[in-house]
Amino acid sequence: MDAIKCLKTRRSIRKYRSSPIPKNIIEDIIDCARQAPTANNIQPWEFVVITDFDIKNKVAKLTDRGKFIAEAPLCIVVFSKETKYYLEDCSAATQNILLASWVYGLGSCWVAGDKKPYAEDIRKTLNVPEGFKLVSLVSIGYPEGKIPAQTKKSLTDVLHLESY
Repeated sequence: MDAIKCLKTRRSIRKYRSSPIPKNIIEDIIDCARQAPTANNIQPWEFVVITDFDIKNKVAKLTDRGKFIAEAPLCIVVFSKETKYYLEDCSAATQNILLASWVYGLGSCWVAGDKKPYAEDIRKTLNVPEGFKLVSLVSIGYPEGKIPAQTKKSLTDVLHLESY
């Protein structure tokens, strides 16, 4: 799949088949994440890969809008060292996870982590050292059922040339 098609066809998927994801694909998705742009090349990110049902279930129960994480074959949790641009850097890495997953035929869904009341509980549950911030959780799996239609604003509704 070319990059433009990937960008224009990716959807948030919340229902997955139970099929496991091969280790080499998981590693390549993380490799794509670490290639994200990063301010001053600090690369503040750390990625926790969760495939264990019990751990995914604990994490899912802690979230407010990510209960479907428990049923996904994979969850990648993005943490960051505390740096000035942690949110921008790790959001770019999270986007790379979503896009790389889609190229492999995997659905995914970004669940917010930054500044959420459950962030600290998830950090502790996953034994992440103090000083790291939860940025995002991404459920990943082979989509179950029909891929939802895209509903985005039209280009003319959002494009402003030279000024608003």
